[in-house]
Amino acid sequence: MDIVKNVLGLGFEANQLTIFQVSLRGLIVFVAAIIMVRVADKRFLSRMSALDVILGFILASSLSRAVNGSAPFFETLGVGFILVLLHKALAWAAFRWHKFGELVKGHEDLLIENGKPQTEAMRANHITERDLLEELRQEGNVASVEDVRLALLERSGRVSVVPVESK
Repeated sequence: MDIVKNVLGLGFEANQLTIFQVSLRGLIVFVAAIIMVRVADKRFLSRMSALDVILGFILASSLSRAVNGSAPFFETLGVGFILVLLHKALAWAAFRWHKFGELVKGHEDLLIENGKPQTEAMRANHITERDLLEELRQEGNVASVEDVRLALLERSGRVSVVPVESK
C-alpha cells in the first residue's frame, strides 16, 4: 500500500506532487469519470436539465480536486460515484412522480399559442420579442409569430416550435 501512496502522492500536499503523480491521478480520474458517465443515464450529457447541469458542475469540480491533490484521492472518487448514483435516483423518482420531476427538473412554459405570444411567460423568462423571433427562425424555420401554432420554452432551456400546418 505504501507503493500506491508514493506513486499517487497520497498524503502529500498539492505543491509536493510531481508531474508524474498529477498525470497518473488525471489518468485514473479520467477512467473513473468514464465509468461514472456510463453508470449515469445517457440523458445526463444530452438533455441537460437543471438536474443534469448541477451534477456536471459538482462532478467536474470534485474530480478536479482529486487530480490536483487538494482533496483526498480515493474519497473524492467515491463522492463522484455517490453523486452519479444520487443523480440516477433523483432521475428515477422524477420519472415516477410528475410533481417531483417538476421540482427537480422544472417545467415547460408556453410562449406562443395559435400565433399569439404569451407575454406573461415571455416576461417571466426574460425573453424579448427579438429573442423569440430569433428562436423561431433557428428552431422552427419560421419567420413570424403568426406562422406558429405552438412554441414552448422547454425544461432544457431550448425553445421547441410547432409551425402552423400549411394548406
